[in-house]
Amino acid sequence: MTKTPPLLTLNDAHLSFGARAILNDVTLSLFPRDRVCLVGRNGSGKSTLLKVLAGNLELDKGSRFLQPGLRVGILDQSLAPSDPISTIDFLKAQMAKTMEPHVLEETLSHLELDPQALLSSLSGGGSRRVMLAKALVGSPDVLLLDEPTNHLDLVTIEWLEDTLKAYQGAILMISHDRSFLSRMSQRTFWLDRGNLRSMEKSYPFFEEWAEDIIERETRTQEKLAQKIAQETHWLHRGVTARRKRNMGRLHRLLDLRQERKQHQGPQGGVAFTSQETVGGSKLVFEAKNVSKSFEDKIVIKDFSCRILKGDRIGIIGPNGSGKSTLIKLLMGAITQDQGNIRRAKNLELAIFDQTQSSLDLELNPWQTLCEQGGDQVLVQNEPRHVMGYLQDFLFDRNQALTPLKNLSGGERNRLLLAKILAKPSTILVLDEPTNDLDMETLDLLQEYLNDYEGTLLLVSHDRDFLDRTTTHIFAFEGEGHVQIYVGGYTDYAAQRVPPVALKVEKKKAAVAEKQKTREKLSYKEDRELSLLPQEIEVMNGKIQALEDALADSSLYERDPKGFEQTISQLQKTRHELEHKEERWLELLVKQEELEKGSAS
Repeated sequence: MTKTPPLLTLNDAHLSFGARAILNDVTLSLFPRDRVCLVGRNGSGKSTLLKVLAGNLELDKGSRFLQPGLRVGILDQSLAPSDPISTIDFLKAQMAKTMEPHVLEETLSHLELDPQALLSSLSGGGSRRVMLAKALVGSPDVLLLDEPTNHLDLVTIEWLEDTLKAYQGAILMISHDRSFLSRMSQRTFWLDRGNLRSMEKSYPFFEEWAEDIIERETRTQEKLAQKIAQETHWLHRGVTARRKRNMGRLHRLLDLRQERKQHQGPQGGVAFTSQETVGGSKLVFEAKNVSKSFEDKIVIKDFSCRILKGDRIGIIGPNGSGKSTLIKLLMGAITQDQGNIRRAKNLELAIFDQTQSSLDLELNPWQTLCEQGGDQVLVQNEPRHVMGYLQDFLFDRNQALTPLKNLSGGERNRLLLAKILAKPSTILVLDEPTNDLDMETLDLLQEYLNDYEGTLLLVSHDRDFLDRTTTHIFAFEGEGHVQIYVGGYTDYAAQRVPPVALKVEKKKAAVAEKQKTREKLSYKEDRELSLLPQEIEVMNGKIQALEDALADSSLYERDPKGFEQTISQLQKTRHELEHKEERWLELLVKQEELEKGSAS
């Protein structure tokens, strides 16, 4: 069988900026219907690689080949030209001749673009959506996408996913949105220190694959240990450390969700919790029958909630639905038209400001954190050496002394997080924090939020980030209605009921109320729950033994094949352990729910 020839290839591509090699003999191919995600740390050269593939950047060495007659479309980080031309006229000039006019109209509608708006009048987010529309309506044979979900709401992201799934050409995509990559990718490219690695699997397998590579590299290049430690520092923080933290996070987040679930009404309904506080938690906000309109538009209608200390609230909805208005109402920045809002006294507020307006670009990170000079920074009122704190946020000493104007946008965002999270606060407001953060910074943010003792209000369209951080979802569902769901985004998606199905669901609920529910686990589940702790303990022992074997620095030299087999066995055992721990948690939660159901 003849293999389909690639649409676009790079062969031995080399590109340097100064002394730094961005691409080091990179070879890759994109085939028809390819769905490839490109991952790598911030500043590794992912966007540069896309520009090379698009033909917008010349190589120092190597070659690029595009099949004759084919076209490449790219969504990069640039904005639309600020010309006095309407959006629709600009896009008509970019539209493929074979595309039907109604496709352009539908694209404008889904991306919430005014056809008659002048390009010169658009905001940054609007300009980015125009450039996404340009890439789509051009109907290229190869589509290169750099952060396509930025500035899109959840409904639009889901439309984009459906549109790209139906697209007939090849797609190479960069995104911090893990849910988007998991749904869209079939292959994975990893750009690491100028080298490109390829995996014939989708993004969800990336972390395990990358961790395996890092372990092998660290153990087989001992003579370069110091250099590798410096170069792989980010990778260990962003990959290995993340995997080790995930199970602990899962335990704590499930505990929080279960605790809060006891104080909610029916799933999907807005209900008051008990007047008694939970586990010593204190009331932060209480809203009763709050409504807010602007002119004739109802933004929030008859909204009620109670928010306690430690709650993590994810706020979702279409762009312009009222998410920021809700936060301003809770904070007292604007006044409601109807209803009452009660607030705790002495609230200390910290807000993530993506505009970076609080940063002086002439200062370096050290000076930014130590505004009064010296080398100590107060972190939650506790003194720490500034360099140690900056290292928590993946800054080395050179970066700590580099003026902010010479740092990347992602590095500035990391510094902004360090500055905000050092400040004592009882309320942390994050309004679309994931739009301009790379994955390493998102992992840092999730780690700090896990330990944050205050209350979080998070506006985000990043489904994976919501799943990892929230205990509740406040969803704007049209006509000013805000519905409350317990859990993260996946829980919200499972619980929400389409309006057309609401009457049917109510009838089902009435019938179910009369039926006696099972009050305990099945015999098979109960036995599985009793055996899992022993199995988990045994597997932990196996992992320890395998890690001890790999700690022998001479193993690889004595028995390379045995070394590889040990690595493989370790990865397999870790995967099995993770599966058993998740199953154990699942059964525990189910058992608790059944016991509560029988007691009520």
